Amino acid sequence: MAAVVLAATRLLRGSRAWGRSRLRFGAPGYRQFSSGGAYPNIPLSAPLPGVPTPVFATVDGQEKFETKVTTLENGLRVASQNKFGQFCTVGILINSGSRYEAKYLSGIAHFLEKLAFSSTDRFDSKDGILLTLEKHGGICDCQASRDTTMYAVSADSKGLDTVVGLLAEVVLHPRLTEEEIEMARMAVQFELEDLNMRPDPEPLLTEMIHEAAYRENTVGLHRFCPTENIAKIDRDVLHAYLRNYYTPDRMVLAGVGIEHDHLVECARKYLLGARPAWGSGAAVDVDRSVAQYTGGVVKLERDMSKVSLGPAPFPELTHIMIGLESCSFLEADFIPFAVLNMMMGGGGSFSAGGPGKGMFTRLYLNVLNRHHWMYNATAYHHSYEDTGLLCIHASADPRQVREMVEIITKEFILMGGTVDVVELERAKTQLMSMLMMNLEARPVIFEDVGRQVLATRSRKLPHELCALIRDVRPEDIKRVASKMLRGKPAVAALGDLSDLPSYEHIQAALSSRDGRLPRTYRLFR
Repeated sequence: MAAVVLAATRLLRGSRAWGRSRLRFGAPGYRQFSSGGAYPNIPLSAPLPGVPTPVFATVDGQEKFETKVTTLENGLRVASQNKFGQFCTVGILINSGSRYEAKYLSGIAHFLEKLAFSSTDRFDSKDGILLTLEKHGGICDCQASRDTTMYAVSADSKGLDTVVGLLAEVVLHPRLTEEEIEMARMAVQFELEDLNMRPDPEPLLTEMIHEAAYRENTVGLHRFCPTENIAKIDRDVLHAYLRNYYTPDRMVLAGVGIEHDHLVECARKYLLGARPAWGSGAAVDVDRSVAQYTGGVVKLERDMSKVSLGPAPFPELTHIMIGLESCSFLEADFIPFAVLNMMMGGGGSFSAGGPGKGMFTRLYLNVLNRHHWMYNATAYHHSYEDTGLLCIHASADPRQVREMVEIITKEFILMGGTVDVVELERAKTQLMSMLMMNLEARPVIFEDVGRQVLATRSRKLPHELCALIRDVRPEDIKRVASKMLRGKPAVAALGDLSDLPSYEHIQAALSSRDGRLPRTYRLFR
């Protein structure tokens, strides 16, 4: 009670003090705003007389810093893109990945990803590496894809020398102790179990569609380590692979947010003439195979009725992914294919978003908006230096699988038909917007610089890519789509597949004029 009385007393004192201050300083003043009487007859679209002409900032879409590339004596390429800011992103990208494992145990790249930033000749443990990075506010990461392995660090630009020295240690001098390899085995095993249990089937379907499209070659090899190989991969196996693929001529040291000369100086200091842990002998067994598109089907029968992780039941769905060969990212048709992929768009039925998120793409307008029972319809485009794959992922109730497949095959056929100018311009604008928005992030610029220099020894700047996108015409889309439709399809299917049409019927639908599946007749139902 005493506390309430005290609070009330303070409130009354405050109100009296506020009242006295108003009396002391008089009534509050009011600002005089112009009613526009001085210029009554001048429209808002015309400049005011006697007022200096304003100077506005201009945006020309071009980066103010050029990408610089230097090749060292040992073949290592050093690429940099300066960028304003206190922090930088630096890393080493290597032409190494699951596509090069044809002569080795499948899963080596997956293991190397898990073993990254472990103990080296200079650092006794991963903790030592993290503590060194912490002094410069740094973080590290390693990602292995089908054709590239990337070690990256983001840290304060003042610690560039330390960062490059650390990257050289991690890439060229890993200890690969038995304890670390055993920990990697556990991490790989966990990731495989998670891949098979997660409600989102997209990573597993992507693995399956590559396996179907490129049967037992290059990008069709397993990106994830098969269960039977986990116990077989040891230090000797890893060293045999590293000896052939972790060579300077297959590497790019890329940096964003630093001076090029300083990066080259650090590269010479730590990466020129360095002897790796597996010896400095010349690579003798490098796989230079070109991807061979085969087409085909990969099916995985699975009970999808119990994938819900929470109390709310998740509907049982069958997932289908149908793909056709497109082109590599080195070809001129890569840009029209990228626009076509954006034009198809799509997404999930519960993530509609707004017009900026693809509501006017074909897979929304023609599929999700017309067929309420479709849970997902999304286009994907995977592109590599010697091939590409454009595919559509769709999900629906197992009882409607046949109808779902026919809807997707019809959409593929429509790709080679008439292209509306408005939808094409919308897709081009959306693609340019997504490109420019992504390239605002420093790590994305780093990956773009590294991957382009690794593949082509140079880099196309964003304004050059935007110019190529603007030049895409309706006839370009029709041409690349018609060429794509002449190939064999790749099909991946997951779930209850009792009503899945045969591969021959899907191929026949994609070869027809309207995309319809051949009719089937049953004596008994």
